[in-house]
Amino acid sequence: MKPNVLIIGAGGVAQVTAHKCAQWAAEFGALHMASRTRAKADAIAEGIRAKGLEAVITTHALDAMDSAAVAELIRATEAGIVINVGSAFINMTVLQGCIDTGAAYIDTAIHEDPGKVCETPPWYANYEWQRREACEAAGVTAILGAGFDPGVVNAYARLAEDEYFDKIDSIDIVDINAGSHGRWFATNFDPEINFREFTGAVYSWQGGEWRENEMFEVGREWDLPVVGKQTAYLSGHDEVHSLSARYKDADVRFWMGFGPHYINVFTVLKNLGLLSEQPVTTAEGQQVVPLKLVKAVLPDPASLAPDYTGKTCIGDLVKGTRDGKPGEVFIYNVADHKDAYNEVGSQGISYTAGVPPVAAAILIARGPWAVKRMANVEDLPARPFLELLGEMGLPTRVIDAEGDRAI
Repeated sequence: MKPNVLIIGAGGVAQVTAHKCAQWAAEFGALHMASRTRAKADAIAEGIRAKGLEAVITTHALDAMDSAAVAELIRATEAGIVINVGSAFINMTVLQGCIDTGAAYIDTAIHEDPGKVCETPPWYANYEWQRREACEAAGVTAILGAGFDPGVVNAYARLAEDEYFDKIDSIDIVDINAGSHGRWFATNFDPEINFREFTGAVYSWQGGEWRENEMFEVGREWDLPVVGKQTAYLSGHDEVHSLSARYKDADVRFWMGFGPHYINVFTVLKNLGLLSEQPVTTAEGQQVVPLKLVKAVLPDPASLAPDYTGKTCIGDLVKGTRDGKPGEVFIYNVADHKDAYNEVGSQGISYTAGVPPVAAAILIARGPWAVKRMANVEDLPARPFLELLGEMGLPTRVIDAEGDRAI
């Protein structure tokens, strides 16, 4: 029997996830979508109908911060798989709802506490990993970080482990968005989550220990396929916190591309205190969280899609040895913003994040990833995931000693 699917969230990534579930509806039973504001889910469902897709998505209102309410909706929809593409603030309550009901769980980022920024590494150990035993006892499949980064880049590391190296020495994940949205300033996904990634310490795993830097302290130029030469900065990111556990003897770093304008605006906002997650009181006695105020005045990331042009390039440069000989591979994907908009009405950043959790759901439904325990993406076979993503619009390419080719 094919599992019913419940998608939680109704932002830009959720829109992609819902469209892909509808495109691949033959893999699933009934499709459901829930959001705190049901009208947002209704708008996505209507957009899917406007694309001529026959799949029906039933929408629901849900306070996903309430694990009992999550469990109640899972039971009401008889969902066998829950795809959490809402805010990272709801991970633990949605996960608990899945543990309580036996539904499989998929997310795309580490849980975040709204009152904390930049937690002690390894971040997963503070939250999701504490429920490993509960998942296994309940026989619940929980796939963590199944977006692109984290997610697909974790699978790239696993592919390098499985097919290229006996020993991995370093994993450098590079994320470049060479596109343009035409706005004076905007973030490509939830501004609150986006800024929280870069306001604290930058953690990397090097020399068998955690290293700490400041944001924009360490940068280097990368010459990448399609997007060419781009400057990227050492940044803290989710996947470093899990990959460092599997590849303890390797250096694991994450690099993200930023232009001078983004860095300048970010620096001004941070220095003014406008990126703080801590509430302040105005002269009128109103309590305001500065970061939430900044989020409120910036463009909705979903609104960027119609005008977005250009491409992204995200990949892993992995170095290691095989049969005692050193080597390196670059495993990557290039996505096009306009192609993403034409297909699902979203920009490329949302597209790369929203397709992979659907691939994970399909692999759970088919069986290969129905592991009945908690796992990060690198703990699972990579090739079936990457080959399926190629069919779904996110093809993987590899540059090695033999050239540049599809996997």
